[in-house]
This record gives sequence, C-alpha cells and structure tokens, in this order.
Amino acid sequence: MTTDAELIAAKTRSISRMSTLQQALLSLFWFATNAHWTAILIVLLPAQVLQMAPEEVKGQTVGLILGLGAAISMLVAPLFGALSDRVRTRWGRRKPFLVVGVAGNILGLLALATIPTAALASPIPLYLAAFMVVELFNNVATAPYSALIPDLVPHEQRGSASGWMGLMTMLGSFVGGVAGLFLGIQALYGLLIVILAVVTLICVTSTHEPVPPQVPPFHLGQFFAGLFSPFRSRDFTWVFLTRFLVGMGTFTVQEFLQYYLRDTVGAPFILFGITVSNKAEQAVSFFITTLLIGAVISSLAAGVLSDRYGRKLMVYLSGALQGLVVAVFIFFHNYTLAVLMGVVFGLGYGAYQAVDWALASDVLPSEDDYAKDMGVWHVAFTLPQVVGLPIAGFLLDRFQVVGAGIGQPNLGYTVIFTIAVVYFILGTVFVRQIRSVR
Repeated sequence: MTTDAELIAAKTRSISRMSTLQQALLSLFWFATNAHWTAILIVLLPAQVLQMAPEEVKGQTVGLILGLGAAISMLVAPLFGALSDRVRTRWGRRKPFLVVGVAGNILGLLALATIPTAALASPIPLYLAAFMVVELFNNVATAPYSALIPDLVPHEQRGSASGWMGLMTMLGSFVGGVAGLFLGIQALYGLLIVILAVVTLICVTSTHEPVPPQVPPFHLGQFFAGLFSPFRSRDFTWVFLTRFLVGMGTFTVQEFLQYYLRDTVGAPFILFGITVSNKAEQAVSFFITTLLIGAVISSLAAGVLSDRYGRKLMVYLSGALQGLVVAVFIFFHNYTLAVLMGVVFGLGYGAYQAVDWALASDVLPSEDDYAKDMGVWHVAFTLPQVVGLPIAGFLLDRFQVVGAGIGQPNLGYTVIFTIAVVYFILGTVFVRQIRSVR
C-alpha cells in the first residue's frame, strides 16, 4: 500500500524557485478577497441584518444567510477547481476563472449594497439571493486560483509562500475591517469593488502559469466520486477535520462579535478612558485593527518558521492563543480588554493562516487534481458556516431569551463562546494525528 509520505514524494515536481516579489504577487489576490469577506462578515452583514430583521431573530437571520451562501460555496469550489484542472486556454487554466468570477462577484456586491435600503416589503429573500450570487462567483475565482501555490511553488518554499498568503490575508482583512471606521455601507461596498477589480488586473498580468500536465477529461460522475477520493489519504482527512474544527470556532466568534460588543459591552465604547464610538459596527473595527496587528506580526514569520521547525508546532501555538482569548470574552466584558486581547487572538489567527495552506499543500494526494483537491479541502472552511453558524445563531437567540428570564442577560454569548473554545481545543489537539508532516 502506498503511504502518504510516498504520495508526497511522487507528486513533488521540479519547479523553479520563486523570488520574494513573485511570491508576494502570487498571493496578492488574497488581499482583495479577504478585504471583501472581512468587511462583509464583520461589518456589513450584521449591520444590514439589523436593518431588515427583528432584534430577537438577528442571530438566526445571520446564520441562515451565511449558511445557505456557504452551501453554494461547498458545491462550487470543488466543481470549478476540477474544471480548471482540465481547461486549456492561451491565458492559462486558472486565470480565466479568476476574471469571470470577479466580474460576477462585483455584480453581486452592487445588489447587496442597494437591497436593504430599497422600498421592499420583504428584503431578506432578495438579499439572500444576492449573497448567494456573491458566494457563487467568488468561489468561481478563488477555487482555481488557490491551486496556483502548488502549481508554481516548489515544495521547499511552500511554507514561505503560504506565509506570504497569510500576510496578504491579514492585510486584506485589516483594510476590510478598518474601512468600517471611516466609510458608510454603500461607500464600503464601492471600495471593495475597486479593490477586487484592480488587484485582479495585477494578478492576471503578473502571473505566468506553467504548462499543465495532461489529465483525464471531465466527467460528472467521476467528479462526484473524486470529491471523496482525497479522503483515502489519512493525513488529508485529518487536515480537513482540524481545519473544520478551527473554522467552527473562528466563525462562531467572528460573526457575532459585533452583536457581542453591542449587547454585552454596550455603548459608549471607551478605550483607555477615551470614547471612540457609540456604534458597535465602528467599535468592532478597533478590535479587528488590533487583531490584525498581531496577525501581521505572526503570519509571515510563522510560515518561514514552519519550514524550519515544522507545521504542527505553529498550529499548537495558534490554537492555544485563540482559545484563550475566547475564554476571556466569556468572563470579562470590558471594551479596552477586548481590544487588547485582539492582539493575542491575532497572533494565533495569523500563525494558523500562515501554515494552514502549507499543511494542506503538503498532503494533497494527486498532482493531477490540485485545484479539485484544494476545492475539497476548502469545504473545511465553508462547512463550518453551513453547520456552525445556524447552530450558533439559534443558540444565541434562544439563550439570550432564557438568560433574560433568569437574570443572566449575556447567557447566549456565554453558551456559544464556550462551544467555540471546545472547537479550538479539538482542532488543535487532533493535528498530532497527521503523520507525514512535522
């Protein structure tokens, strides 16, 4: 029987080393897409839901929108990843999907910006449809593009390349989060559209795809069977599971952070004795700022260190830091402390993002299906939104009502954050089961 280590050795090809500039440009698109999703998930969606839905069902509404949108992502990412493995054009096999995906993504953003303020009796169904369009086309772009790291980067540089991707992820998240301090909803959507368009142009003109290997033609039946084939690799299965668990923890905290500040800390939001805002959607941007300061510090360093000292050590440290911060949120409801703990959470989050891609690249079972397998792995990021967010939203709304009746008005947040800590612990501990990666 072929071992995971033998599979990795067999798939390693002779690829030229990349310069620092090449690695930075390769990861530039992650700046755009993370600015896009941070602004939507942290600032825009929670604020717009409050415009469209009653207070007592805000958590469930957020969970429904994100859950159904992420379900689209789960289907689209592996499908278009597999198609991009087989497409041959003069512009490459990944870049055409990037261009088409970003164009559709922009149209969806225009709809999200206008629907909540339109004179509609029931705006939520249309908003949900627009959100699903955004999820669809964003994944048409990102699933094929994600395969460019294993396409272009030699095995010995994947830690540093993943570190660059982590750094771009953090910088994009920083811009998407901090922009909420200065821009209104429509202006923020406009900024996201400009960033996506400009960065896509840069990526398309600066990335030169290699001549792809020959792969079998696309067959729908074989594609669906292939969705399960990566799980024949024991290590791929454990990487998938650990990412899923960490994602459950991250999204359970991230998506309800604005509501946590609004309901438990409350306005005015005072930082070191200075009132910085009276609005939760602005207050959450300060937290994101400190989180990303920590994340930028750790992201590039952790990728390089993981090449030297191993991926697992970085994952252990990152999981411990993230779980610790969420535990603090359960017991302390102070805005200054929350902002300071954002740095600690960011150190863990940045380290995890930096090594996560390298860890996945190390255990991909087949070089002929990089994009498809990365699309399957990407499901571990979207599945927590499908499963975890509706559960967390329901529990939040339900236990907030229960807590109000027994004198514990923050009970909903205590419940979902306790569950998030458990997710982080399990997602960290199970990494030790991965055998072929240090």
